[in-house]
Amino acid sequence: MKRIFRYIIPEEDAGKTIETFLLEHEYTPTCIKFLKKAESLITVNGVWEFVNKKLKENDILETVFLDEEPSENIPSVEMPLDIVYEDEDILVLNKPDNLPIHPTKGYEYTSLANGVVHYYEKQGIPFVFRSVNRIDKNTTGLVIIAKNMLSGSILGESMRKREIHRTYLAITEGELPEKGTIDLPIGRREGSAVERCIDENGMKAVTHYKRLQYANGYSLAQISLETGRTHQIRLHMRAIGHPLPADVLYNPKFEVIERHALHSWKLEFSHPITKELLSFEQEMPEDMRNILRSI
Repeated sequence: MKRIFRYIIPEEDAGKTIETFLLEHEYTPTCIKFLKKAESLITVNGVWEFVNKKLKENDILETVFLDEEPSENIPSVEMPLDIVYEDEDILVLNKPDNLPIHPTKGYEYTSLANGVVHYYEKQGIPFVFRSVNRIDKNTTGLVIIAKNMLSGSILGESMRKREIHRTYLAITEGELPEKGTIDLPIGRREGSAVERCIDENGMKAVTHYKRLQYANGYSLAQISLETGRTHQIRLHMRAIGHPLPADVLYNPKFEVIERHALHSWKLEFSHPITKELLSFEQEMPEDMRNILRSI
């Protein structure tokens, strides 16, 4: 994947070094280190320059991010992709259930990453897979993929600053309160590489929820996250007595659905390059809608 960024230097940035200018445009030190690796990745008016070069008004600065090889250890595997949005910098996908984001043991050839690598391989494009938000294997819904190092680093920082707003839909057992906030720390369960637990010595985790519907023993909830801990929604809902049905780790009851009833419904964030405010929604999959029909 190749991406070229072009800047015409305004009067107020004249006299700044290339490095200072790039840092002010959200380039991380890692991005700048990459650009310094080879000639032609940083040019001013078509001429390769060091990053300590001072810029003049109306100079044309170009940076080039180039992935010459695809991600290591991610085999290319053809699979259908539900593409919600794509441009030069990001890819937004609707992930189905029973599909991990990255290859894992037992899913070396059946992950979202395998399919994305193949999608670009068909176009003759080496692709490094950079997932911005991660959801569990059996959680469905919206996932952001960064298409180059710069968009990945900017969106990664947006995640750390909680500037990417994630809203989920979940079906829980019992009648949820109308709304509430759960503030319970989460840590690893001793002796397990997978399970997490509520742990007073764990990492801070905050979940906000609102009940949208209740009938026949199940609630439909809209859930937003302040933090993004592993299994956060699943653990927090169980902690207040309203676990998700069919949660194989925390509530293995499969009467109404075959996987935990959780869907990444809405994402709102600023585009990493254009800064345009983006908002995406993806309706619940059929298995969750079937529970609602039944109640």
